[in-house]
Amino acid sequence: MKTLIRGEKVKLMDTTPSLQLQVEIEVKSNFEIDITCFGLSANKTIIDDRYMIFYNQLQSPLHEIQLQDHSSGKGTFQIDLSMLPTSVQCLVFTATIDGNGTMGTISSGRLNIKASGQTILTYSFNGSDFNNEKAIILTEVYFKDLWRVSSVGRGFDGGLAALLKHFGGEVTEEQTQTSPLPPITNPAIVPSPPTNNKKILLEKKLEKHAPKLLDLSKKAKISLEKVGLQNHTAKVALCLDISGSMSSLYRSGKIQEFAERILALGTRFDDDGSIDIFLFGAKAHDAGELTIDNFNGFVNKLIKRYPLEGSTYYGKAMKMIRQHYFGTASKRNKPFSNDVPVYVMFVTDGATFDEQETINHIQGSSYEPLFWQFMAIGKSSKGTKKRGFLQLFQSDFTFLEKLDDLSGRYLDNANFFSVEDPKSIPDNELYDLLMQEYPEWVKSASTKGLINKATSNIR
Repeated sequence: MKTLIRGEKVKLMDTTPSLQLQVEIEVKSNFEIDITCFGLSANKTIIDDRYMIFYNQLQSPLHEIQLQDHSSGKGTFQIDLSMLPTSVQCLVFTATIDGNGTMGTISSGRLNIKASGQTILTYSFNGSDFNNEKAIILTEVYFKDLWRVSSVGRGFDGGLAALLKHFGGEVTEEQTQTSPLPPITNPAIVPSPPTNNKKILLEKKLEKHAPKLLDLSKKAKISLEKVGLQNHTAKVALCLDISGSMSSLYRSGKIQEFAERILALGTRFDDDGSIDIFLFGAKAHDAGELTIDNFNGFVNKLIKRYPLEGSTYYGKAMKMIRQHYFGTASKRNKPFSNDVPVYVMFVTDGATFDEQETINHIQGSSYEPLFWQFMAIGKSSKGTKKRGFLQLFQSDFTFLEKLDDLSGRYLDNANFFSVEDPKSIPDNELYDLLMQEYPEWVKSASTKGLINKATSNIR
């Protein structure tokens, strides 16, 4: 069991592989307290009031969220995250106080999250954490590439009205009559919330604080428009070789520049202004996020934290990436679907010591919404040939070439090219190269059930 502190965030898969949860809340007070769970969109707004679960509405349309054993200051929610519609990306657990009381008067409070009958996460609080607030957000369970938990502990002086306003709703004494929403019969076809302005805000932020990234982002957009992916959503990850032979590439700043170009691609594929960074050498490392706020000098800081290592193991990094996004790196024999695919930019300058392990993960991940784009850096000893926009080399990277034709896969989920110097590739040509096989993979992955067709967004 892990005890959370106020404001702490954790990955749910670090505590349990289960998506069936029980959330128990108890707030002790002399005043009447209502416990509520709000099902919200990715930008934390109310999109369907049937996902406001409280004493007067005990369950969501498909019973994905159910309130049981409720009384003043108490509530137990049974939740099946796997059944939630795609439009619900965040569950927010709140407490509101009735009458003249404030949250500063509560004697104690606790929220427990259980899986398979065992408490896996707990968060405790008391009146000293608050003052005159009449409503508090206790905890959020939210989806960002995978399910995560955040202990919020934030209060609102205005009570329920302030809480609803914060979520984009409102409280009125006389509600205007509207046509009832249609019943939900299949969470996979629930309409997504209306497009928000987060991408517009992101571009404005880039224009003000990172004009170089904005220029790269516009070039990436052109390449995406060529292949019909201008409205496509995906998570981008950059996986970097930190074996000793990469030293000159890091010292010269070429990896920093390349990382910025991939970050710019990430700003076209989603609106959070970040990409995930993974490293591999003798070991694998989850190195956090590269963002539009921290990209300056990021790679130099990265190498100080993770010094170059003495060997190269692709498979260790691939295992970590699969676990990070899907909770497991085990062998699969049937499709695993998700709304948002993962595009992994995998950069290396040498062969791996674990070819069979790498093959296993390529084959296993072919059942997942995960695409591997390999780029090898180095000069070929067997000459060059022209393919597409730049010279691609055959020779020293025969194993990576083999992955293009690997058997035993649900579908082709990898592409490879090699280049002597990544800095020599013009930006527009690089982005075109990165989209050589991915668009067709998106179509196949959508057809074969790896990506929700409603969210694949490709012509």
